[in-house]
Amino acid sequence: MSDAPTLVKCLVWDLDNTLWRGTLLEDHEVVLPEEIRRTIVELDARGILQAVASKNDHDHAWQQLEALGVAEYFVLPQIGWRPKSRSVKEIADRLNFALKTVAFIDDQPAERAEVAHHHPEVRCFDAARAAELTDLPEFSPAVVTVDAARRRSMYQAGFRRTAEREEFTGPDEAFLRSLDLVMEIKRADDADLSRVEELTLRTSQMNATGVYYSDADLRALIADPEHEVLTVSLTDRFGPHGAVGVLLVGYHERVWHLKLLATSCRVVSFGAGAVLLDWLIGEAAAAGVHLAADFRRTDRNRMMEIAYRFAGFTDAACDCLAELPSAGPVDADAVDADAATADAGAAGSGRAGIEFRHLVADRRPAPTTVRVEAPVLGPVGSTSSAGSTGGAGA
Repeated sequence: MSDAPTLVKCLVWDLDNTLWRGTLLEDHEVVLPEEIRRTIVELDARGILQAVASKNDHDHAWQQLEALGVAEYFVLPQIGWRPKSRSVKEIADRLNFALKTVAFIDDQPAERAEVAHHHPEVRCFDAARAAELTDLPEFSPAVVTVDAARRRSMYQAGFRRTAEREEFTGPDEAFLRSLDLVMEIKRADDADLSRVEELTLRTSQMNATGVYYSDADLRALIADPEHEVLTVSLTDRFGPHGAVGVLLVGYHERVWHLKLLATSCRVVSFGAGAVLLDWLIGEAAAAGVHLAADFRRTDRNRMMEIAYRFAGFTDAACDCLAELPSAGPVDADAVDADAATADAGAAGSGRAGIEFRHLVADRRPAPTTVRVEAPVLGPVGSTSSAGSTGGAGA
């Protein structure tokens, strides 16, 4: 097991004598040191969210952050007079982050002790260490994906989206239509690989197999004309949701093999999984083939099994399945080993615990809440692959 520390996903800053030099309610002026500004900007670029927990007057403190030119870098500021442990918990809950992925920095030992007492999982740092945070392994992700670099703006857009939804009085479908949602499905390239790998590793509730595909696995599949690696992104009028899904598809004469479908839990409420499956089913119908999807039960992916059932997949046998690598019986001891050794998807290896879900593909109605922009699928050289893009919409 790796000894690397858990990466910090959100750093919560105190203000007085931590983020800035001086005490807002006592000093004529407070100063933001350049080394602190550099730390804020660098952590943001790495995809680490930053928030504030400060005992101050909210409006006065926020105006000061704006005057210093750094207010935009902070999400969910908790500025008031309640205990900082409550502020830290509020931030973690609203971000849906585990407390072990949250860090807190403050110049006051008593404040750090109060947070640590109530939330021992939160890592607490003395303000004297602020300038060195970017050198610490817990603040240093191995890879910074495109989505990580814009994570703060995506979360801020999400807060605005949520606020509007709470005020919207119509049905859910009407609200979704009002968002002007666009789903883009594209063939993965080098720039996408780190995010695709991350999705196969981190997505558990909406992951059909739980199998992890490494960078090398994905490169091999992209280079194979009999496979597709497809990335899915979602945008709306509030901004991008980022990369929210990945599909791995293998082509065979009578059947397309959906080896992996993983979607982010962030977009379940937008119906992204159903839209994605209906699009793929429509592509298979146009090509005159069946669909077979790999599925392996885990303790967390019940939602994905339900999604397959709603889309029309069953566990009924079909002659077309003879073209595919054998599915094996569930072997609990083999599941973890398979996840660690999953290859580029060729014959038969690493399939312990995998079951097939089968579907006779048919045309599906276009979605009413999202416009889909996507390529035409089919193996290289087939008549179905003529043309590189297509679309469906409301």
